[in-house]
Amino acid sequence: MAKRDYYEVLGVSKSASQDEIKKAYRRLAMKNHPDRNPGDEDAEARFKEAFEAYEVLSDDQKKAAYDQFGHAGLGGAAGGGGFGGAGAGGFGDIFGDIFSDIFGGGMGGGRQRAARGADLRYDLDLDLETAIEGDTVEIRIPTLEQCEACGGDGAEPGSPVDTCDTCKGNGQVRIQQGFLSIQQTCPDCQGSGKKVRNPCRKCHGDGRVQSSKTLSVKVPPGVDNGDRIRLSGEGEAGEMGGPAGDLYVQINVKPHEFFVRDGNNLRANVPVDMITAALGGEIDVPTLKGKVSLRVPAETQSGKTFRLRGKGVQSVRTSSPGDLLVKVSVETPVNLNNKQKKLLEEFRDSLEESGRSHSPATTSWLDKAKRFFGEHLS
Repeated sequence: MAKRDYYEVLGVSKSASQDEIKKAYRRLAMKNHPDRNPGDEDAEARFKEAFEAYEVLSDDQKKAAYDQFGHAGLGGAAGGGGFGGAGAGGFGDIFGDIFSDIFGGGMGGGRQRAARGADLRYDLDLDLETAIEGDTVEIRIPTLEQCEACGGDGAEPGSPVDTCDTCKGNGQVRIQQGFLSIQQTCPDCQGSGKKVRNPCRKCHGDGRVQSSKTLSVKVPPGVDNGDRIRLSGEGEAGEMGGPAGDLYVQINVKPHEFFVRDGNNLRANVPVDMITAALGGEIDVPTLKGKVSLRVPAETQSGKTFRLRGKGVQSVRTSSPGDLLVKVSVETPVNLNNKQKKLLEEFRDSLEESGRSHSPATTSWLDKAKRFFGEHLS
């Protein structure tokens, strides 16, 4: 049966780069691998065909001969040697990175390296003042630390650590995957190449022990919800004496009694009595540095927002502080006595007798309502 064009097999053009050729082969190899398609002879045939094409097109000399003379230019250099040939750097060079995705490990031998410890997260709740001003806070976290008794190798102090009988110290074992022979991490020693016969009594052979530690966290001024502080090397201890992971401190700012943070600005709602809003006056407004006086002009409406510049937050990412945005809410008096009610009634009558509009928002709303009802109910 005539062989298909290698470029057609991989689905690439003749001008494809080596990176494009490798990606195309990687995709086909993972899709058609026999272990992913048990009993599918067609998939196995496509897998072999893709390998043969890649073996030629990934080798500059073979590719040049193939481009000039086709399959005839290769002679016995491709397609006849199965999967053990030396083409394109040999089996291990071609499949090493590809099978790491399929089987979860590399194809090469050698012992497993010491593994880095896991990163940890700690949620730190701060009040708004601390988040804005900064501080040093102590936290206590549970973690896995290297066992001091055995130094992290898992063996009882003074007892030997033997070579693993299963992998003979190599850290990996060779297994048969369909028609392929590959290497995987030794299941008995987990890649260390060693076997602990007398486990450490303190850590039970794990090399790490559950512990807790107190750390001082320097909170920089201006942090906000979602910001993270990284403490290098303060995570879990690594396996087999590997380096520790990192600790990430997640900032959560608690709700404040007066302020809501909006980026670099602060927002606050402040009540104003009806008389001050109508005639004008001064009110006290809280800030993070103490109270300040705010001038309220006459005829101020409820919902009016005033900007106090520089009274906001200077975040960790900016060099100048934001503003304090004060929204006033005009408050209607309550618990009126008869005299007060009579005075308000007289005041209302005087407004109506003046013939002028003293409530612009109400007048505008009534005009819109009249137009609405006139258009929809006529």
